[in-house]
Amino acid sequence: MSITSGLVLYAVIWFLSFLVIIPIRLETQADKGKVVPGTHSSAPENHYLKQKAIITTGVAVVLWALIAGIILSEVISVNDFDWLDVYPDPE
Repeated sequence: MSITSGLVLYAVIWFLSFLVIIPIRLETQADKGKVVPGTHSSAPENHYLKQKAIITTGVAVVLWALIAGIILSEVISVNDFDWLDVYPDPE
């Protein structure tokens, strides 16, 4: 795995983790009982984005290390997913 593919893998893992972590502990305006006129009651009141970005970074580092380790050790390779025998056998 090159440096570029490692960075792309980390970015994809970070954004996917962020999208999973965003709704955790979300406090909406309806939860607080104060809905600003012209907004939906489901609009966030407190979103804690800075804390969630820090948590996401930690989670992404752990997941990236695990996935990069599997890729670099070749425990799982592209040929393991070749169910139609498209790729030649590695020798």
